[in-house]
Amino acid sequence: MKGNIHSIETFGTVDGPGIRYVVFTQGCLLRCLYCHNADTWEIGTGKVMTTDEIMADFESYLPFIEASGGGITVSGGEPLLQPDFLIDLFRKCKARGIHTTIDSSGGCYSTEEGFQAKLKELIQYTDLILLDLKHLDDDAHRKLTGRSNANILQFARFLSDHKVPVWVRHVLVPGWTDSEDHLRRMGEFIKTLDNVKKIEVLPYHKLGVYKWETLGYKYSLANVEPPSAESVENAKALLGVADSTLSTAQ
Repeated sequence: MKGNIHSIETFGTVDGPGIRYVVFTQGCLLRCLYCHNADTWEIGTGKVMTTDEIMADFESYLPFIEASGGGITVSGGEPLLQPDFLIDLFRKCKARGIHTTIDSSGGCYSTEEGFQAKLKELIQYTDLILLDLKHLDDDAHRKLTGRSNANILQFARFLSDHKVPVWVRHVLVPGWTDSEDHLRRMGEFIKTLDNVKKIEVLPYHKLGVYKWETLGYKYSLANVEPPSAESVENAKALLGVADSTLSTAQ
């Protein structure tokens, strides 16, 4: 089984528990204004790799990863755009006892029968999903990402209904996702889900701006600065999650 791959990181430490072998897939439907991987947007491009090639490369790092309690994470782009690839890769991982994680925005989630069938098979081999919830207000979500959040919220409820462990990720963007009303509503929505094991507040940064410039895209958040440490702590409090279960990653 082949997939379109953007890149691979062999020593990831912020994409799931332990040390992670992180596969970044190519292709995404969202156009987030703060995206730091804009070079992963185009669908059908990137390096074509088979799941066997990835597993063979992964083997050389496995002793260190297993010792840390880590595993493999597939990120993007949007991994769920390539469900057959994910199913084949994760099936092979579980046969080896390897912890599997998907980092997804849920932007391509669909109630279409074919997608549902593949997703239900995939979650049988998935130990954890890092779910990026960007905004609860649909209009604001459209402005921030270019698309509605309706199917993303459906995806969150699907994962809760099927008891798939989730770490919720929320990027704190000053002027966009840091208002008290928004954060309180986000916290209330998260409380309706029965499968959330952790919430990660990810401070907005500008590390990917150079990619936008290289691609010839206009970066509209150029005047937005990263949030202060105080703002991050305030977000934690407003989300209503105890510090002992709340993680902050860059």
